[in-house]
Amino acid sequence: MNGFVLAGGRSTRMGRDKALLQYNGRPLVEHAVYLLGEAGLEPHIVGTRADLATYAPVIEDMHPDCGPLGGMEAALAATSSEWNVFLPVDLPLLPVIFLRYLKERVDITAAAVTIPSFAGRPQPLCAVYSRSLLGGIRSAIAAGDYKVMRAVETAASAREVDIFGVEAVTASSDWPVQLPLYRWVQNVNTPADFARLGSLIL
Repeated sequence: MNGFVLAGGRSTRMGRDKALLQYNGRPLVEHAVYLLGEAGLEPHIVGTRADLATYAPVIEDMHPDCGPLGGMEAALAATSSEWNVFLPVDLPLLPVIFLRYLKERVDITAAAVTIPSFAGRPQPLCAVYSRSLLGGIRSAIAAGDYKVMRAVETAASAREVDIFGVEAVTASSDWPVQLPLYRWVQNVNTPADFARLGSLIL
């Protein structure tokens, strides 16, 4: 199973390249690649960033003006795996054990779309997608519809879409994770977001 770091954003709200922001002694992009590798995935980076190739192979975003959906299209076009895990570059507090759980869940459900939901809010950029969605995603982009949730649900068609509540899963598990769940999906979009990360170490 392949893993893809979505690193194609322009970091406009951050004011500087957030992929290279230092978190606990290493750039966010390196941290994301590490998380995927520790979860047993073959890591890649998606974006128009040849300079990030020192961290993992880079797959060029074919439609860089389409938001994350363009990166997902590029990844699914290049992947050799049926199922593929996506992770935003700015989600450093997500624990490895959760990425491993995503893999295990797909092994059981074989769903074309697997999306975790926190506090009732789906997280479609931290999810698992079948490469069979590629045609539908391309159709959405061609139609100018760049909404990830709508695109993947439509692309899945009759195949199963698995959207699950993380709270219920963690309540019935014994995962050794100390951070509260809301911090798992704490994006780093602005300087204030980055400051809130502090020096937390997973």
